[in-house]
Amino acid sequence: MKTILSLLLPLCLFIGCTQSQDAKSQKAEPKPKPQKVLVAFFSKTGDNYAVGNIKVGNTHKVAQEIASQTNGTLFEIKPAKPYPDAYKACKEVAEEEFKTNARPKIQGYVEDMEEYDTVYLGFPIWWGDAPMPVYTFLEKYNFNGKHIYPFATHEGSAMGHSESALKKALPKSTVHKGLAIYGHTAQKDAKFVETAVKNWLKD
Repeated sequence: MKTILSLLLPLCLFIGCTQSQDAKSQKAEPKPKPQKVLVAFFSKTGDNYAVGNIKVGNTHKVAQEIASQTNGTLFEIKPAKPYPDAYKACKEVAEEEFKTNARPKIQGYVEDMEEYDTVYLGFPIWWGDAPMPVYTFLEKYNFNGKHIYPFATHEGSAMGHSESALKKALPKSTVHKGLAIYGHTAQKDAKFVETAVKNWLKD
């Protein structure tokens, strides 16, 4: 019996020591860096198609919901020269910008852009794509390696060709499938927006 105990004791001590070292090594492993989320968006107030004169833009409302559910930082892409308040006049300016591939100046900047791993990028669909100030914004920073999740408000065109245009503009980023919500729904049905965003984030 003593012989067996004398053999087992060193073995138990070895196992206990190994387990203790494993536990220490597990504790020593660094915790994964928490992802920082940016919700950048362009949105228009004033006279809008299908919703009339509004104080908070359609896309702005969706952006707020995404920021709420992701704990993201909101950043509004604002043109240095505001678009005309009237819908028809704004449409004409936007059309000319698309024809000339303009890059309207924007105001403000994102602090520490390099720290954001994930960017939710929102805009209304104008002429089948994101408004030109959005591309000004994209060309202002380095998005290489970042995950881009586009979302848009529209009145029948869904995402238009914005997803393919974004992939072309951001070849070194991962552009994921976007979320499209009708503008009048975004403006008037907060519960629908909440559910749509939740389902999209889940997918």
